[in-house]
Amino acid sequence: MGDFIILRKNSDYRRVYNSGKSVANKYFVLFALKNSLDISRFGFSVSKKVGKAVKRNKIRRTLKEICRLNNDLFPLGYDYVILARKDAVNQNFWQIKNHLNKLALKVFK
Repeated sequence: MGDFIILRKNSDYRRVYNSGKSVANKYFVLFALKNSLDISRFGFSVSKKVGKAVKRNKIRRTLKEICRLNNDLFPLGYDYVILARKDAVNQNFWQIKNHLNKLALKVFK
């Protein structure tokens, strides 16, 4: 697998939000947009509605780890932004992985 690259710029997030394709379930929204690179880049967004900083950071770390370990779930050449919803707080690692897996399959149908 290639390197694990994280989106840093607000402009990159905006571009994916505005032009990308999105799929959602009760826990997450997954945005995907083709980039001109041969790698995938990931962005993670967890709003204050989800909880205080400790909870938000835990979800963000879990999402990063799932995407890093399961890079093959996501086709190369795309920018992805994963937005966590309030209900994601009550999910464990494996449940989150399962939800993301389903969204990743759905986004390219």
